[in-house]
Amino acid sequence: MHHRFKKDAPSGTAERLREILLAELRLDARSLRHGRKGMTGERTPGEEGVHALRGGDVVGDHTVMFAGLGERLELTHKAGDRGIFARGALRAAQWVVTQKPGVYDMQDVLGLK
Repeated sequence: MHHRFKKDAPSGTAERLREILLAELRLDARSLRHGRKGMTGERTPGEEGVHALRGGDVVGDHTVMFAGLGERLELTHKAGDRGIFARGALRAAQWVVTQKPGVYDMQDVLGLK
């Protein structure tokens, strides 16, 4: 979820989370369902839902949910201040000037690869 003025959906963070999950689950983009409406029937075993919400002044809330029968595991990140994104951009700028030419992402910057 993001503030009501955000233009794109899903956000870049949500897209990256989706990419990681699809890779780990060995699924492709054909398994995605962006929202549900009407009599859609049961969710099929290979179907993964993605929802983008916009409202109010939410800076950025992202939740990955693993829902089973009788239980649910949720991993949530909530950004309450846009300054966190600016700090990340500054960290990336400081890091990238020491790298060889190439294409990098924040996982590279944070040493997560």
